[in-house]
Amino acid sequence: MKKLAFAAGVSLVALSASVFAQEGLYLGPSLGYYYLDSERVISGHDESGVLGLNLGYRFSNDWALEAGYGHDVAGDDLEVAQINAYFWLGEDNGGWRPYVVTGVSYYDRDGENNLQKDEEYTWQAQAGLGLSKMLSEQLEFRGDARLAHKVREGHGGINDGSVNFALNYYFNKPAAPIVEEPMEPRVPEMPAAAPETRTITVRLNVEFEFDKAIVRAIYGDELQAVANAMKVHDDITLVLEGHTDSKGSDNYNQSLSERRAAAVKARIIEDYGIDPSRITTEGYGESRPIADNSTDEGRERNRRVVGEMTFSEVVE
Repeated sequence: MKKLAFAAGVSLVALSASVFAQEGLYLGPSLGYYYLDSERVISGHDESGVLGLNLGYRFSNDWALEAGYGHDVAGDDLEVAQINAYFWLGEDNGGWRPYVVTGVSYYDRDGENNLQKDEEYTWQAQAGLGLSKMLSEQLEFRGDARLAHKVREGHGGINDGSVNFALNYYFNKPAAPIVEEPMEPRVPEMPAAAPETRTITVRLNVEFEFDKAIVRAIYGDELQAVANAMKVHDDITLVLEGHTDSKGSDNYNQSLSERRAAAVKARIIEDYGIDPSRITTEGYGESRPIADNSTDEGRERNRRVVGEMTFSEVVE
């Protein structure tokens, strides 16, 4: 028993000393269910639950080296010390990732069900397959199944099985990816030319349903374009003109045109945070048609709010 504990301690200290200053160091508990070959025991199979502790280092997110020690918590008295290498397959996309594990283990068995004395201390070569998943940036769950073949201490031909689970804590958070900007070729400096300016006009045309002053969602892009221009150029203002078709009385249409212009102004203020003092509204009722009011299509075009802004920009 002391021999195994000492060997496990030396392995853990040596691994810790060699990698502690590097990134990827992890530590965590493990739980293994061991199903030992019937050749090891007097009758039946020897089954054990082993609670352990693992210390390892993961390199480049693709492989790791780990030392572990565990003690039996169920069944016959079994202690296990092991050193394993892990290699992950496929790409790391944040989900479950398969891996291959291979290594050596050392058993110290004190149970009374041993077949012969040379089964008390044995060496095994082992390999297995498993899945792992990062539960957070620093916490990993891992589970695998392994087959261990006895390679020393007495007669061979003995194979054991085990199912292992581990919860590992990584001491270092994953480093943020380094993005290298491409180097731009150096261009000889030229005398600065006079800046070129251009005149830009932004037009707004919002049409309404019959006898309504509700701004429809389909005009969101137009309203946003107007608001963006006003945010960039805080010296420009906007005049909104409301209109109706010819149906209804003059007084009613005058009021409806004013409500339509006010509705567009309210949307720009509420949705985009434009200062209300920079927007004015006017209503013209049915007095300024742009299409024939005797047709449905013409009346639809006349039920509108229009606005226009002009400003200058420097061309880069």
